[in-house]
Amino acid sequence: MSGLLKVSGLARSTFYYQLKATQTEDKHHALKAQITSIFACHKGRYGYRRVTAAIRNKGHLVNHKTVQRQMAQLGLKSLVRPKKYRSYKGNVGQAADNLLKRQFQAQAANQKWVTDVTEFNVAGEKLYLSPIMDLYNGEIIAFETAKRPVYELVGVMLNKALAKLRDDEKPILHSDQGWHYRMAAYQRTLLEKGVVQSMSRKGNCLDNAAMESFFAVLKTEFFYLNKFSNIESLETGITEYIDYYNHNRIKMKLKGLSPIQFRTQPLAA
Repeated sequence: MSGLLKVSGLARSTFYYQLKATQTEDKHHALKAQITSIFACHKGRYGYRRVTAAIRNKGHLVNHKTVQRQMAQLGLKSLVRPKKYRSYKGNVGQAADNLLKRQFQAQAANQKWVTDVTEFNVAGEKLYLSPIMDLYNGEIIAFETAKRPVYELVGVMLNKALAKLRDDEKPILHSDQGWHYRMAAYQRTLLEKGVVQSMSRKGNCLDNAAMESFFAVLKTEFFYLNKFSNIESLETGITEYIDYYNHNRIKMKLKGLSPIQFRTQPLAA
């Protein structure tokens, strides 16, 4: 070995350093192959915790942190999106009956409204969005954002929406059974305005499918297509997108018109 090093002109310390680095790189070769196979088998649905469990189920002892590091090096990340924000916190306040009953069509503006809260995560910070949609044309008639899901998030939004109603307009307002909507202050405001409250059945997101659909469109067309350096840029972007959604984004079920174009079109003679 000494002769070879002398001929090559390579220092002994450099040789053994490179040899050790090579051995270190190869140490997890078999583990990486296992990880890649499991990840592919489950079509990207597994994160490092479930990949670790799958490897252990095959009889191999492995630390989850090691699997996490190797997946990061391989560029493997679960394709499953984080679960949506859930506002249900048990039997707080009084629930309302499901009056909407998945009847998501309305014959005129301000007959049927739906609402919910969704969550965004940017650089470790969270932002919550609370909108109200009119089922007549899918228009977002009011919304509010906040960094915490406090009651004011919903209360401020509600007051914005109610301010747009005429005295003779008394819509149904449908939501899930989240704690915001069971609060006495929320229900009292609806009662004072003559707005009828409706709630989804517990644990049944399809009862509020129209609002869920809007959140999916918002995140697919806006949030997932952009990168945000901070919460403030996300807030600005949400405001701009909702303006675009209301004024410019056409819907085929609205005869190729945007929500506001549909609502303000001249009545047929």
